[in-house]
Amino acid sequence: MSQRTASVERNTLETQIRVALDLDGTGTSKLETGLPFLDHMLDQVARHGLIDLEVEARGDLHIDAHHTVEDIGITVGQALARAWADKKGVRRYGHAYVPLDEALSRVVVDLSGRPGLEMFVEFTRARIGDFDVDLFHEFFQGLVNHAMITVHLDNLRGRNAHHQAETLFKAFGRALRMAVEPDERMADTTPSTKGTLSD
Repeated sequence: MSQRTASVERNTLETQIRVALDLDGTGTSKLETGLPFLDHMLDQVARHGLIDLEVEARGDLHIDAHHTVEDIGITVGQALARAWADKKGVRRYGHAYVPLDEALSRVVVDLSGRPGLEMFVEFTRARIGDFDVDLFHEFFQGLVNHAMITVHLDNLRGRNAHHQAETLFKAFGRALRMAVEPDERMADTTPSTKGTLSD
């Protein structure tokens, strides 16, 4: 399988984002989003997905974090789509259950070529530190729209909002890792009866 890396820049009047990633990395990350809790969550994706991930973002945080979080999701999604290219030889599907103390989340990923997000999470509070939990949906919506994947995120139980969020991001990393993993039995075959995962 060829090298699966990508680097993407997104510059608008609201944000300036740079993302670089390696799907076959070791889980290292370099994260400078201006949002410490989001950095913490992206680090979970990198570590548990074994994806080397760099994200540098400058945004209109003096207004609020919405544009920055959404645009980071968009740019990460674009980088993923470039890195896995035609998706030949991958498993396509991935899933993970991840616990953290009282919290438990399940994430299922399909590299379907179609954007779809089903997110069922009832956070126990509206903010984690200074971070608005509504923005997690914006991050994942931007990501799936531009990575062209289907993702189901379910928090099955949890009392601590930090634990709820962390289990979601860890499980997303693990599920993504499984989905992009090379499948020797598929070799250079696209895992679809249509013969393509691009639409």
